[in-house]
Amino acid sequence: MELILKKDVENLGFTDDVVEVKNGYGRNFLIPGGYAVLATPSAKKVLQETLKQRAFKEKKEIEDAEKIAKKIAGLEIKIAAKTGSGDKLFGSVSSADVAEALAKEGVELEKKFITVPGGTIKRLGQYEASVRLHRAVITPLTFEVVAQAK
Repeated sequence: MELILKKDVENLGFTDDVVEVKNGYGRNFLIPGGYAVLATPSAKKVLQETLKQRAFKEKKEIEDAEKIAKKIAGLEIKIAAKTGSGDKLFGSVSSADVAEALAKEGVELEKKFITVPGGTIKRLGQYEASVRLHRAVITPLTFEVVAQAK
């Protein structure tokens, strides 16, 4: 039985994949659960058209993400934090703090798209986070954690 997946199915395929499954699995689980529809000739034509439109739209999204990546690469970000003895911080610096520093530079990003090494930073120094702008565009972001002026 040939089906078009409407949702990601573990160990089978991803959304909009055309898959071949046994009749019982398709009729009793995938179709009633809303995971798939029958791959009729008309459904295949509709799928091809939506994939074509999605490719065009995704191309534009990637171009926009690359423009933001170039802007991020040129930034020099310093995050001021309260320090204790030596180079230890009171509290920590996380992806939310990096997102806030980027916003001050004119780049609005949600903190969930920024990955800080180790989750949080607890010492002064220079660090590199990765920023995921699109699933195909991931750019490194270098920033420095400096002592806050007292």
